[in-house]
Amino acid sequence: MNLSLTNEHFKVLITKGYSLDLVFLLHSINETSDISVLLTNKKIELLHQTLLRKALITEDNKITKEGKSILDFLSSPIDASVTIEKRKIAEDDVFNKWWNAYPGTDTFMHKQKSFVGSRALKVKKDECRMVITKILGEGEYTIDELVKALEIEVNQKKDNSVKTGSNKLSYMQNSLTYLNQRTFEPFIELVKQSPIKEEQTGGTDI
Repeated sequence: MNLSLTNEHFKVLITKGYSLDLVFLLHSINETSDISVLLTNKKIELLHQTLLRKALITEDNKITKEGKSILDFLSSPIDASVTIEKRKIAEDDVFNKWWNAYPGTDTFMHKQKSFVGSRALKVKKDECRMVITKILGEGEYTIDELVKALEIEVNQKKDNSVKTGSNKLSYMQNSLTYLNQRTFEPFIELVKQSPIKEEQTGGTDI
């Protein structure tokens, strides 16, 4: 991909908050299969972390939709039809759909049986919002898939608690760890199966 940097391109990039060194590293990642040599430089490593934080690349160094829009912008003449996509923080109604679905503690009642826990499971709401924003920005999953995956896991743990008489929800990660470790991914595979049963009790759970 050939990049074209004019004064107009430069002004738009600065307005959007993207420095030239950040954009060049983004371009290098797009053109290079192995960036390990680049990351031996401390300054480049910091830029790499910025690309991750701004959701321009994924953890495995794939260019996100937002990152691609920057490169497309720089490979095209300036005109009204070419824009840079800017990540939006997940709106309250989007994020809260997931946040409200996450169990607050590991104490619960299910099928007329009570289980007493000892932990808070919802932690660091603002950080969770940023991770959700990043995940949604990658474009692979929707908020509805994330919520359904969470509901499947929680229901499995509650069902298994009733079956075994042992509180399986006590093994649930706190909300931030759950997102950072992408614990939802195997359950999203269940979500994508058709038809989806109201209560999944497959072998994914402990």
